[in-house]
Formats: sequence, structure tokens, C-alpha cells
Amino acid sequence: MNEASPFPLGEETPGAATPQEQAAARPSMRGDLTKGPILKTLLMFSIPMLLSNVLQTLNGSVNAIWVGRLLGEAALAATANANIVMFLVFAAVFGFGMATTVRVGQHFGARDIDAARRTFGTGVGFCLVISVITGAIGWLGGGTLLDTLGTPAASRGEALAYLQVIFVTLPLGTINMMVSMGMRGAGDSKTPLYAMILAVALDIIFNPILIMGLGPVPALGVAGSAIATACANTAGMLFQLWHIYHKDLALRLRGPELRYLIPHGADLRYVVTKGLPMGAQMLIVSSAGLIMVSLVNREGLNAAAAYGASLQLWNYLQMPAFAIGSAVSAMVAQSLGAGDHSRVDKVTMTGLGANLVMSTVVAALIVIFDHPLLALFLGGDSPAMPIAEHIQLICTASFVIVSVTMILTGTMRAYGSVVAPLVILFLGLYPGRLGFYALAVPYIGSEAVWWAYPVGSALTVLITLGYYRMGNWRAAYKS
Repeated sequence: MNEASPFPLGEETPGAATPQEQAAARPSMRGDLTKGPILKTLLMFSIPMLLSNVLQTLNGSVNAIWVGRLLGEAALAATANANIVMFLVFAAVFGFGMATTVRVGQHFGARDIDAARRTFGTGVGFCLVISVITGAIGWLGGGTLLDTLGTPAASRGEALAYLQVIFVTLPLGTINMMVSMGMRGAGDSKTPLYAMILAVALDIIFNPILIMGLGPVPALGVAGSAIATACANTAGMLFQLWHIYHKDLALRLRGPELRYLIPHGADLRYVVTKGLPMGAQMLIVSSAGLIMVSLVNREGLNAAAAYGASLQLWNYLQMPAFAIGSAVSAMVAQSLGAGDHSRVDKVTMTGLGANLVMSTVVAALIVIFDHPLLALFLGGDSPAMPIAEHIQLICTASFVIVSVTMILTGTMRAYGSVVAPLVILFLGLYPGRLGFYALAVPYIGSEAVWWAYPVGSALTVLITLGYYRMGNWRAAYKS
């Protein structure tokens, strides 16, 4: 029988190495985020993710240009309606992917590579099953989904063709996303970037060829755009898998390890229980966004156009926080696995500082150069331009404010605390942003739409900071 330790839990045995000393003494390993200067490690890991996000957004814009220029407005509207459906589908899968990333990072930090492979296999297998079932349902019920969205009759046929291709190829897209997220959990953000570069290049090339037809390739119309994207993403996925096995990286599965792809046990419970709230966060954001669009539409065509152009700029403004928040989550998860809790606050504070600098710089550039940037979408003489410039002055800073929550949430997510951030997000978007609008619109009219952004953001940050400092979110971590 083991004797009880004479030292209270959490205190060090005299003469024993501290967790951080133990972590520092461990041999280096590819993808190890628990060592080295925190700022350098954070930037080297987050910048490839930032570039991936920028490329993905630019690729979507280029694809929209191809469809709009080659097929017209009806086809462009068709892809927009189909993409709304696909965003909702990927929101759920993304939550499970984030849970897998965190757990892989914890195991990787603990140097338990077999456990990391088990979690990775479970996440991939579980999401693959979901994507196959969802793809089949979507193929059969795609028309009903579009009717529910109120898709215009002029674009319904093309939207259905586009959507059915996406649903059929959904399993491939799911595997690609899960492999990328698993690699990041294991400390590798460069391989997913290289895969994204390959996918974007192929997508840009394939889109016009498959839309209009070239040589023996038939003209496939808007469905050709979906096929081009699916082929490009598959090429990116195959590149990642080749790289994993060619370099014999930590997450490769061979022989008996392939059974890890069958979801089971504690790994499945973690992926589901932690992934559902993470996916729900994206659904809350998207639903609140749809409500804001409906409120803006009440203000007329020019306001709607101004808001649409502003959203394009805000997408880029949020990218540094997304990338750094994901990097903080991965670094904290690995530190927890290594038993080095003292590094957590340092990583979080460094992430906050880096994020505020990058987000503030991007926001300042958007406000200073708002006219030429907005003119890219509206045209310099558009009657919507004054409204758009007014929106930028009021709302842009709110995205810098709310970016703080992305970093703090990244740390809490690494500990397994996912329900409280979900509740906080709901409070900030609904009672905060939309509640302010309902109360203020009788007094300040249309200005309530724009001022709802900074008010909601400030409330979200205040609640998040309070919970981060005084909440019991660290108790959610179980090694």
C-alpha cells in the first residue's frame, strides 16, 4: 500500500524538479510548443494560420468573381444561398474538430503519442460518420432546405446543383479540416498552410475550366465551381496525408492503430461533450448575424450595401484574433499536458498583447483608408459610401475590443471549459447587442444598429474578463 504524501496537493516535494523544470529538461520534439520564447513560438505558430485564413477568404472572393462574371447574378445568388446551408453544417463539425485539437494538444504535451493518435482517430472517425449521414440527408433534402431559406426561384435550380455537389463531397472536406486541426494540435501549423496554398492555386485554375468547359472538359456551370473547390481541397488533404506519412509525424496511423478511427470510449465522450458547445458558439454567432442583416435591411438598399461592404473588411480584421486565439489554445493545451501550469498565464498575456497590437493596426488601416477600401466593393461614387464610412468609425473599434474574448476563450477552451464561454457569447450578442438595439431604436433610430456593435462587444469583454479572473474554469481540466 502506498503511503500518503506528507506534502499537500499542489506543493513541491523538497529537492524535486518543478513542472516547468521538468518540461524544460525534456528532449525536443517536432511540434513542441512548451519550450522556447513564448512570443516567438506564438508568432511562428499563429502566422501560418493567419495566412491560411486570409488565403481561404481571398479564394472565396475569387470564386465568387468567377461565378458572377461567367454565369451572372442568379448563379452568384445561388452559391450564396448554398453557402449559408454549408456554414451551418460545418459549424457543428468545426466544434468537434476544435475539441479534438485541444485533446490532441494535451496528450502531445504529455508526450503520450499513442493517446494523441487515439483521440485524433476518434475525432476523424466520428466526424466522418456525421459528414456521410449529413451528406446523404443533404443530397435528398437539399431542395427543401433551399425552400426554407426562401431562395429565389430564378436561382433555386443552380443553388440545388451547387449544394448537391457540396453535400456529396462533404466527407472529403471533413477529413481535410480534421487533419489540419489535428496537425495544429500537434504543433504543426505550416503543413496546413502549404496544403491551403496548393488548394487555393488549384481552385482558381479549375473554376473557370469546369464552369465554362475547356477542350474535352464539359461546361458544368455553377456545379463546376463546387466540383473545382472539392477537387482542390482533396488535393490539399492528400498532400497533408502524404506529408504526415512521408515524415512519419506523430499523428500517422498504421497497422493496428487504424482501429483508432472507430470512435469509442473516453475520447468520444470528450469530443462530443466539448465539441457540441464549441459548435453552438458558431451557430449563435451566425444566427445573431442573420438577425443583424435583417435589421440593416430595414434601413434601405444603401444601408444594406454599406453594411455588406463593411462586413468584407471586418472579416479580415477578425483574422489576427482567430489565429492567435487558436495558437494560445494549442500552446496552453500542450503546457497542461506537460504539467507546466505556470506557463499558462504567460502564454495568455503574450497572446493578448500580440493580438491587440495586430488587431489595432489592422483596424487603424481600415479606418484611415476606408474610402479606397470600401470603393473596391461599392464604387467611389456610390450613395452607400457615406453610410459605410460612418459605420466604420462607429463599429470597427468594437472588433478590436471583442478580440480580447477570443484569446481568453482560447485558454479556457484548452482547459476544457466550453459551456461558460458559450453562455457569455449568448449574453453579449442577444441581451447585449440585440437588446441594446431594441431599447435604443425609439430614441436614436437607425444609429441603434451601428452602436449595438460596440455596446455588445464591451459587455462581452467585461463578462469574459470577470469570469476569467474569478470563475472556476480551471477545474474543468482533468489530466
